[in-house]
Amino acid sequence: MYRIVIQPTALKLLKDISDRRIRQKISDRIDKLQESPEMQGNPLLGELDGYYSVRAVGQRYRIIYAIEHMQVTVIVVALGIRKDGSKQDVYVLAKKLLRLGLLEDPDNDQTDDQNPNQ
Repeated sequence: MYRIVIQPTALKLLKDISDRRIRQKISDRIDKLQESPEMQGNPLLGELDGYYSVRAVGQRYRIIYAIEHMQVTVIVVALGIRKDGSKQDVYVLAKKLLRLGLLEDPDNDQTDDQNPNQ
């Protein structure tokens, strides 16, 4: 069973969703990632290579996450509405966070608390 870690940026995005029922459905979907996370999501390509995306709340929302197999951890890095062509699109947001260095590196199988000098 994988441990779930929600990065602060993703947690803020979750808390910013005004509808409590939608927040709960997304939280429930995140919890399901504890079991076989690589089988549930679709691997992303391009700038987001190494990350996975899974649908939540029907087709509308996406949860973007990385898997650290050595740490048996799923790291939720972003979530939001899929709006193709919009600046508000969750994938556009994730790419922006990646460029700003605010996303967990999916190729790095170490956590920050293991090596505080990173």
